[in-house]
Amino acid sequence: MLDLKTIRENVDLVREAIKNKKESVDLNRIIALDEERRSILVEAEKLKATRNRVSKEIGSRMKSGGNADDLKSEMKVVSEQIQNFDQRLKQVDQDLHDLLLWVPNIPHPETPIGDTEEDNKLYKTWGEKPQMDFKLKDHLELGQELDILDFSRGAKVTGSGFPVYKGKGASLERALLNFMLDLHIRKHGYTEIFPPFLTNADSMYGTGQLPKLGDDMYFIPKDDLYLIPTAEVPITNLHRNETIPGDRLPVKYTAYSACFRREAGSYGRETRGFLRVHQFNKVELVKFVHPDTSYDELELLLGDAEEVLQALDIHYKVVELCTGDLSFASAKTYDIETWAPAENSWLETSSVSNFEDFQARRAGIRFREKGGKKSQFVHTLNGSGVATSRLMVSLLETYQTDEGSVIVPEVLHPYLDFRVIEKKY
Repeated sequence: MLDLKTIRENVDLVREAIKNKKESVDLNRIIALDEERRSILVEAEKLKATRNRVSKEIGSRMKSGGNADDLKSEMKVVSEQIQNFDQRLKQVDQDLHDLLLWVPNIPHPETPIGDTEEDNKLYKTWGEKPQMDFKLKDHLELGQELDILDFSRGAKVTGSGFPVYKGKGASLERALLNFMLDLHIRKHGYTEIFPPFLTNADSMYGTGQLPKLGDDMYFIPKDDLYLIPTAEVPITNLHRNETIPGDRLPVKYTAYSACFRREAGSYGRETRGFLRVHQFNKVELVKFVHPDTSYDELELLLGDAEEVLQALDIHYKVVELCTGDLSFASAKTYDIETWAPAENSWLETSSVSNFEDFQARRAGIRFREKGGKKSQFVHTLNGSGVATSRLMVSLLETYQTDEGSVIVPEVLHPYLDFRVIEKKY
């Protein structure tokens, strides 16, 4: 959330951010309400000063035995006026709060200006595209022939977009998750969290999913709870309305969770197999950092996610998202896209973002320097470290052989009792 002072002093910048992020916000109404709010406060303070002055006069008269009925009548009018101002201020504050929830974060100055993913900027690439001299099979063919993935039965049990992993496919998925968690905990210094997979509305507002993304989430009305679209939500809200000691920063968490997304806005996009699902697994990385170091921490966070793919020897590229492709809450985002040989395309596997103090303001997450009296908002960052659904596509298609089997990457060997996934029959 942007504070009113930022909006008041940078109206043109905020208006440009709204435009470049393709959002729709009545900024003029916010400015008008802000002016009305400040006017109310000024007038109310004048009346309260009058009330204090008259109260003293009433006390003096009464103490000396005089009559103070005229002053009491004046006080009654003043008190009614103060009450009216307080009621109006309460309504203005609520209207402002509701509108501010729809104002997006301001993109970092270096973020490319653009409307679609075509305007994203290539940041780096790693590895080479694998060269195969045989006819490639996509992950759907491999999953079916090797009997490790079952999309049709997942659709029968739940619906389209809810995959089933079988046998060595389930073991491979679990190995990927354990490998990533171990890497981030043991080498990168993150503390593991196993969070709830449902959260309340306050948590969703805190990270910026609500009200903007309400239609994209699964909601349970009877319990007033949401299935999480990402572990970013419960992890970030662990410190909602808390003040973290400054000498503890950066605070770094990692967590596995299932993720649930209705993908209400994905009509017409590629939905085969793992390319777009409603439930998937992900290892999340979340940081609470000092504002002075947040962009250095962003680069470190990107490196932590990249190391997963480097260890698996998966060809990938990193792109810096343009303003039109940037999320509502993000100031700067890198996407990591892995190469899928049979799809002959790049697949988003990780997204790494700096929200600066946008989420912290919404969730009330502060820090205080040692010996300092005044607290400040932390900067929050998060990234996928990484999501497994599209990674599985790249992995299966990259490590397939001309015999139709799939070789297991060496880094996963400690987690599995097999080295190759072969046809059973």
